[in-house]
Amino acid sequence: MTWFKRDDNEIVNDARKTVRTEGLWIKCVSCAQAIFRKDLVENLNVCPKCGHHFRIDARQRIELLLEPGYRLVDLELRSTDPLEFTDLKRYKHRLAEARKKTGLNDAIVNAVGYIGERRVVMSAMEYGFIGGSMGAVVGETIARAVDRSLETRDPLIIVSASGGARMMEGIVSLMQLAKISAALARLDDAGVPYISVMTDPTTGGVTASFAMLGDLNIAEPGALIGFAGPRVIEQTTRQKLPEGFQRSEFLLEHGFLDAIVQRKDMKAYLAQALDWMSPAGAVAIAEDEAAATQSLAS
Repeated sequence: MTWFKRDDNEIVNDARKTVRTEGLWIKCVSCAQAIFRKDLVENLNVCPKCGHHFRIDARQRIELLLEPGYRLVDLELRSTDPLEFTDLKRYKHRLAEARKKTGLNDAIVNAVGYIGERRVVMSAMEYGFIGGSMGAVVGETIARAVDRSLETRDPLIIVSASGGARMMEGIVSLMQLAKISAALARLDDAGVPYISVMTDPTTGGVTASFAMLGDLNIAEPGALIGFAGPRVIEQTTRQKLPEGFQRSEFLLEHGFLDAIVQRKDMKAYLAQALDWMSPAGAVAIAEDEAAATQSLAS
């Protein structure tokens, strides 16, 4: 059979002889190298050539961090349209499209499970749902996660991936900053550990509230983390920003983060951190410090 055939005096490609390659390769936005999609997935969606961390969704994040057998909770909440907001399209239409695209009711997934032998409560944000923006449902879902941690005294882990507050809900969205921050203050008073994991991007009201309030604040390499974006800051200050401004490496250097952790190492790092934060771990650290002090004194 020939590769081409004549149809209505035109030569057209025979579809049966076409090799379909669309979607098999991905171009890295950092090093511009073409990556075989299968290799990228097997490498936890991290570029094997330059180490660029591609974005992953909330359910993938939970799957990577929690042991098998975890339980998803608080999935039933759905956003409404209190302001009947319309810009280029109606807000309720944006919500419907986002639900269809992600299979979620909003930009957050709560889970209860284990990291190693420690039971934890986890909230993972979904950037694919209207840019991971924080509206009433995101705020209430995270507040429920805090309440669950308070009740069970299990550590709380929040994985952020967000463009900030969802302005289509107006003040209802902005009040979530104070609501979640107040809930985390109660968690702190109760002595229950909270670890904040920031991924690309973590910006706006999310950064201005719960993302920076962890007992331990960590981030993936190269993540954009800040309140206003670099372009807005440059236009406002009329100054050129330093190289790498608002990336996780810049924030670590200037004391805004405790650590930067590769995706492949994140689960093990969290497990170790939870051991440190446990009562037994705190006692062991105190004993080690006391022994070291006594050794220096002698």
